[in-house]
Amino acid sequence: MSAPERPLWETLEHSVRGVNKRINQDWYVAEGSGSQGDPLILSVADGHGSAAHARSHIGARCAVDLFAAQARRFAELARSEGPDGTTQSLSWLMNYARNELPRQLVAAWQEQVLAHWDRYPETVNPAAEPPHKGQKLLLYGATLVGAVLTPQVFAAWQLGDGELTVIGADGAIALPLAPVEADLGDETESLCSRQAWKMVRVHWAPVVARDRTPRLVALSTDGLSKSFASDEGFAQFMTGLDQRLAKDGGPDDVREALPGWLAEAARYSGDDTTLVAARRPGPDAADHGAAADRPRSDA
Repeated sequence: MSAPERPLWETLEHSVRGVNKRINQDWYVAEGSGSQGDPLILSVADGHGSAAHARSHIGARCAVDLFAAQARRFAELARSEGPDGTTQSLSWLMNYARNELPRQLVAAWQEQVLAHWDRYPETVNPAAEPPHKGQKLLLYGATLVGAVLTPQVFAAWQLGDGELTVIGADGAIALPLAPVEADLGDETESLCSRQAWKMVRVHWAPVVARDRTPRLVALSTDGLSKSFASDEGFAQFMTGLDQRLAKDGGPDDVREALPGWLAEAARYSGDDTTLVAARRPGPDAADHGAAADRPRSDA
């Protein structure tokens, strides 16, 4: 009997509620293997959580569920035939990723949360003006990071805060969707923002060869990065995560330890903290000794 086929990607995921938070406003998904018919889909969303965004936990869940549906559609397009009988060109797919998918995602999110409001309207003073569309959307405000990997392409999208961390086959770490300028204070772009689809940042990377694809892709809400006193501390944690996963038994060990790491991060940041990650099994570069066993403050 032949040995079972090794998975293209191994995934792990967990989320913890922030200290003194009534409910966890984050939501996430990690599904698929990265094969032709089973694309790898990763996503995290972070509801804003303040009184002005009283339903943001619902907005976050809607965002992740709708992104997963859009990502499956994108993966189908990546392997489907165009009008001439060939697969869609990379230039066509890139245009779709940068323009059509953000438009469709934001429109679907707005439609879904407004439908939720219609089903469950708040009790208001009959003499008061009913809330307008923008006020309703504000209640559900959330950020989103999502990625899809197929044999043809690795694409990712981000609206608002949070991090997409990519470790390449050579061990180099990158945050390809980091904004040019950091958000000020607690202000961030959001699905409830006006013309939100124009604010979506897109990462586009065709797959040239399987052994040159990233070996680790991780998505996290800002509760994790804010638990560190510096960007360097966050980068060291991600590098350590990659190196722990590379060891024998690493994925199982990391899954067991991850809840404790994120709980400690949430204690430092005070925020809900979520991480989803996928690692490509295979030979890796030597361990450079920078592993981080747990999130910590650098203060």
